[in-house]
Amino acid sequence: MVTTLPPILEVSGVLISSDILSEYFCCDYEKCKGICCIEGDAGAPVTLDEIGEIEDCLDTVWGDLSASAQAVIDKQGVAYTDPEADLVTSIVGGKDCVFTCYEGGNCLCALEKAYRAGKTSFCKPISCSLYPIREKQFQGGLVGLNYNRWDVCRDAVIKGKALQLPVYLFLKDPLTRRFGEEWYQELCAVADELRAQGLLPALSPSAKA
Repeated sequence: MVTTLPPILEVSGVLISSDILSEYFCCDYEKCKGICCIEGDAGAPVTLDEIGEIEDCLDTVWGDLSASAQAVIDKQGVAYTDPEADLVTSIVGGKDCVFTCYEGGNCLCALEKAYRAGKTSFCKPISCSLYPIREKQFQGGLVGLNYNRWDVCRDAVIKGKALQLPVYLFLKDPLTRRFGEEWYQELCAVADELRAQGLLPALSPSAKA
């Protein structure tokens, strides 16, 4: 019988870091002000399909972008290949995503803003929606999911702990969008089984809701 939580779990061909089930997280936008859009040294990971969809949105969001962001896009496009050979969104000044816009001192994603206003059908790269989960593609089509710890998200960790909201429940919608409802329900079943074995803490009433 397993007596400790395995570091890696497998759910229908997807490798899962177990801290996605055990750690707590809930974005606290009122405190962070969207800082994840303007910190870091590379853009958000994107797929070729997403690049095409972003390009289709450009005319709609162009007016919300800074002059510096517009210049970067004119020069190198909406994405580039980073030093690790990953496709990522273009950035300004070595850190700010080109699609960052501001309202009342808060950082917003121009792509998501347009989507929520009903102006486009594309929200934002799935990598943005999945954060703090990072996806890694391996040879042979194998996919791995890791929980990425970043100090700018410390308020999200504090809020998640207060709500006792595990990462995988906080990210229900983007995980379902990425892998499908059946897969997500299987993930929840794995977590429930580990909980029944005493390897995960019981869910709070608010998390169950």
